[in-house]
Amino acid sequence: MYRLVCVHCGENYAPDEIIYNCRRCGHLLAVQYDLDNIAVSRKEWDKRPLSVWRYREILPVTIDPVTLFEGGTPLYHLKTIGKELGLSQLYAKHEGMNPSGSFKDRGMTVGVSMALQLKKTHVACASTGNTSASLAVYAAKAGIPAVVLLPAGKVALGKVAQALMHGANVISIRGNFDKALEMVHDLCLSHGLYLLNSVNPYRLEGQKTIGFEAIDQLGGVPDRIVLPVGNAGNISAVHKGLNELIELGFIDRLPMMTGIQAAGSAPVVDAIQNNLPEVVPEKNPETVATAIRIGAPVNAEKALTAIRKTGGTAISVTDAEILRMQRDLARKEGVGVEPASAASVAGVRRLVEEGIIDRNERIVCVVTGHLLKDPETVIKQCEPPTEIDADLASLCSALHL
Repeated sequence: MYRLVCVHCGENYAPDEIIYNCRRCGHLLAVQYDLDNIAVSRKEWDKRPLSVWRYREILPVTIDPVTLFEGGTPLYHLKTIGKELGLSQLYAKHEGMNPSGSFKDRGMTVGVSMALQLKKTHVACASTGNTSASLAVYAAKAGIPAVVLLPAGKVALGKVAQALMHGANVISIRGNFDKALEMVHDLCLSHGLYLLNSVNPYRLEGQKTIGFEAIDQLGGVPDRIVLPVGNAGNISAVHKGLNELIELGFIDRLPMMTGIQAAGSAPVVDAIQNNLPEVVPEKNPETVATAIRIGAPVNAEKALTAIRKTGGTAISVTDAEILRMQRDLARKEGVGVEPASAASVAGVRRLVEEGIIDRNERIVCVVTGHLLKDPETVIKQCEPPTEIDADLASLCSALHL
């Protein structure tokens, strides 16, 4: 059993209500389970394949889920980069290995399943790219129409291609992501589409399983989990899920939740570093990391709580630092990620340089999307292929043999 609860005033709502914000105070909602009556053991979970649905007892879906076997993503030990930074226990959880190439699939398998469970016939979202791709994929699997709003000219080509190919109705607006979210929210309220941005508390339930899997793969709780922060749903979801594991008695402590933003789009970082009670939106967010180019993160309230209650921190990194780490991950570890993903590991490098991280910490960086999500940015950073005549002498010359 579960219910929806306001994270600010504690107002309760029935689980089948179509509601995205508290009617009393306007703040966000969270799914709250009756954990005392959940009958599951760690031994039972360990018998199941590593995936989102391994943890189904603390997910809200009661029907057969809409699934493409999401989750179970690899946890890589970053030995080379870790050695350079003096960190012997640095890991990357590669969410780009999900079906559509990003962590958003964890949320969409739950969110689209809930749409069917709640008898909704259409789904919609605003997106900087990955959400639109994932929603299109899972809506296609479910056999229901999807509408996605994108900020025109601000979304990586690979993500637009996914949304189009999977049949979503893609609308580009002349405005930024925050305006697109405002518009799609109004559309869903006025016309009955089911909103699947991270303002929807059910979608975040799938994303919390990143933390569950990391603990299972490590065989224990890491000291720190580091995540890129855009709309702030991921860091909020992982924190919520780990608190549930505490209540269930499966773990006995929480990692330090650490958020990384791009320097041109860092309202959460500003709030943490200046000890502000809430974020001040960035009106014109700009960064090469399009997935986190968000000035008014809807889950900021939850994210600030997650960071502060766990003794974590938030820091920003420049586009140059992000792109440098994207190259380092690819060339030194064989891990190909999009720019926003590299922000988490770039943030660790900055935290080490500033003396904030203890070098004995066991650290899990969440890298959120695949390299091929943004091929244009990749191509701009790399030298073009060398073109030669089709003979051995030319080949040897090009290879300096």
